[in-house]
Amino acid sequence: MTKKVEFLFDFGSPNAYLASKALPAIEKRTGAIFKYVPVLLGGIFKATGNVSPAISEAGIKNKPEYGRLEIARFIGKHGLTKFKFNSHFPVNTLQIMRGAVAAEMDGVLPKYFEAVVSAMWEQSLKMDEPEIIKAALDAGGIDGAHILARIQDAEVKAKLIANTEDAVARGAFGIPTFFVDGEIYFGKDRLREVEEAIAG
Repeated sequence: MTKKVEFLFDFGSPNAYLASKALPAIEKRTGAIFKYVPVLLGGIFKATGNVSPAISEAGIKNKPEYGRLEIARFIGKHGLTKFKFNSHFPVNTLQIMRGAVAAEMDGVLPKYFEAVVSAMWEQSLKMDEPEIIKAALDAGGIDGAHILARIQDAEVKAKLIANTEDAVARGAFGIPTFFVDGEIYFGKDRLREVEEAIAG
């Protein structure tokens, strides 16, 4: 029986970018196909009382440094030579997350996802400015003007809210979050367990 596997993401999370680059190999090894689910990380934080590591780890000796070491190790393990920390971080992702919902509705989410993660975490673009979003989407083979118009649709806005509320209801408190047949796993460092759950 094929298991239902989900990847909940927000483009504002560098760890979501890193995790996404490991998913194709897991899909190849297991035969599973991850469903990419756009959610709003800020909405998850607000609903759960969580905050970003930049806030929660501020003033803690050694922990931020270890976090950077873990990222470096992950990059090395998976050969992610294109990764670049976004110089505009944190970027307000509301527009591009609504855009992800619109792209999913239009059947072009995979292409949209690749265009936006490249712009955010490889090209270090300020992806909360409409003209930059449009240019990045156009360069990625997506109709940027169409997506920017679609993100104003009530249906698109409602779907992103619903995705986010559903994520919290199922136990999410941050990004990246994964579900395997409804079982939750958090963080890129749980990908081994995600794969074991798929294969088990």
